[in-house]
Amino acid sequence: METPEIKIQVQTLPESPGVYQYYDKNDRILYVGKAKNLKKRVTSYFTKKHDSNRIEVMVKKICDIKHIVVATETDALLLENNLIKKYQPRFNVMLKDDKTYPWICIKNERFPRVFPTRRLIKDGSEYYGPYTNFKTVNTLLELIKGLYQLRTCNYDLSLDKIRKDKYKVCLEYHLGNCKGPCEARQSEAEYNTNIAAIREIVKGNFKESLQQFREQMQAHAGRMEFEEAQQIKNKIDVLENYQAKSTVVNPKITDVDVFSIVSDEGYGYVNFLQISHGAIIRSHTIEMKKKLDESDKELLELGIIEIRQRFNSTSKEIYVPFVVEVGEHVKITVPQLGDKKKIIEFSIRNARYYRQEQFKQMKIVDPDRHVNRIMAQMKLDLRLSEEPRHIECFDNSNIQGSHPVAACVVFKNGKPSKNDYRKFNIKTVEGPDDFASMEEVVFRRYKRLLNEGEALPQLIIVDGGKGQLSSGLKALEELGLRGKIAIIGIAKRLEEIYYHGDSVPMYLDKKSETLKIIQQLRNEAHRFGITFHRDKRSKTALNTELESIPGVGDKTVVELLTHFRSLKRIKEVALEDLTQVIGAARAAKIYNYYHQD
Repeated sequence: METPEIKIQVQTLPESPGVYQYYDKNDRILYVGKAKNLKKRVTSYFTKKHDSNRIEVMVKKICDIKHIVVATETDALLLENNLIKKYQPRFNVMLKDDKTYPWICIKNERFPRVFPTRRLIKDGSEYYGPYTNFKTVNTLLELIKGLYQLRTCNYDLSLDKIRKDKYKVCLEYHLGNCKGPCEARQSEAEYNTNIAAIREIVKGNFKESLQQFREQMQAHAGRMEFEEAQQIKNKIDVLENYQAKSTVVNPKITDVDVFSIVSDEGYGYVNFLQISHGAIIRSHTIEMKKKLDESDKELLELGIIEIRQRFNSTSKEIYVPFVVEVGEHVKITVPQLGDKKKIIEFSIRNARYYRQEQFKQMKIVDPDRHVNRIMAQMKLDLRLSEEPRHIECFDNSNIQGSHPVAACVVFKNGKPSKNDYRKFNIKTVEGPDDFASMEEVVFRRYKRLLNEGEALPQLIIVDGGKGQLSSGLKALEELGLRGKIAIIGIAKRLEEIYYHGDSVPMYLDKKSETLKIIQQLRNEAHRFGITFHRDKRSKTALNTELESIPGVGDKTVVELLTHFRSLKRIKEVALEDLTQVIGAARAAKIYNYYHQD
């Protein structure tokens, strides 16, 4: 409820770009947001009816509003991102990534060393990265080491100390990995030429290094120095091979950042590809936890700002799947076809793979979070009013109307609860009538649960289309449960989901977890029903044959099957064996029946 103090604060807000902050009664920050128009944006929180319960809860807690006016919307976006990271407000998107990433350092010194580090020291050294893992860094450094001889020692190679012969060449020189600048065996100019080439390689530009090596190879060959020429050719092959592994379809695409997003009920996953000189030189995905049902656009904008800051990106163009607002000095491109569109699709694929990997890890590390996420997703996908923590699925099983049975399987928190499975013999239906059979078993199941005071499911699934769904709904109506339990039907052929009153079925994404759980339920109900039906047919066949023998009743049949296990063995055993189990008189009747010849 808007208090008089809050009302005054809202009315006096400027109509300018800026950032607003909400605080609770204990002066704890609840939320940080950005706006083109502060007054208009903040007012909407107190005048609109919100779909999200979280927003309603947050608005009730607001006791104070603070704001910061900035010059442009871009400034607002940057400031919002910084404040969220600094204060971690309860109702803001949470970035699930607090790692320290490795960099490649070109040290600020004479004859610079090139090495990996996680520490950035402000001493004038150059840092490239950060990279998402040390594997990428080590691969690049191995490539550089194979192409150029660089020193690895940490000596102070000042001109004065080299002149005074302070140092001697080490094993690296004798192995050919270093040219000995410590004894002035390599000039500073030559070494710095190599460092310039290395700078371009770590930026993803291989063109200049390749050209330089080709010129050297031709010069050696012209002087008939074929061994040296072959060594240079080997370096060209290494460089071209490395480049080929990361070349984009169109090498003209250069110095571009590519962003995409996939999301579910609780999280967004933003993928970033950095393209330089026609090659993907970096791929990274961040996970963002939703707090107020943020849209993909909001998440992607925040993700772009965060990633570009983290990786020090200065690219002037961004490829995205839809229009976003992230700055006045960056060109936003939404590719529609061709190679640029393929890059967006590749980025989306990377985001999906990352999401799947997170799910797999979540199942192991945090199974409760995994279940909560699936339940929330099922609620959204199936348009339910509550999460389907308890689901029951029904399937009828009969062959030409003989021995009609039905099965009910129960899933709790997305997993089978086999102790709760139930079998039904159809009692009131004559002949093969799936609709009437479905009505009977649904009625019997929930009449019993009501009588026994047991918990009812949040979702009922019937295996079949509109007919079976109508029958199940009719049974619920008789019990006064219509509208209290959600019920849907699933048709086998095209995996169509039917709702009562909808003429057109719903089709879920074939890869969605919701559809997979529904299919698992349906398949489990079918398996359970078929097994029950097969057992019943088998027992009936055995009983019918044995009971047809004059003087043999149910008790005798049970004794025989318990002892001999099968009809085949009963037919084959000797008279003496039968006599020991059921006595001489009945044993003689059964033995003579099977041995009339």
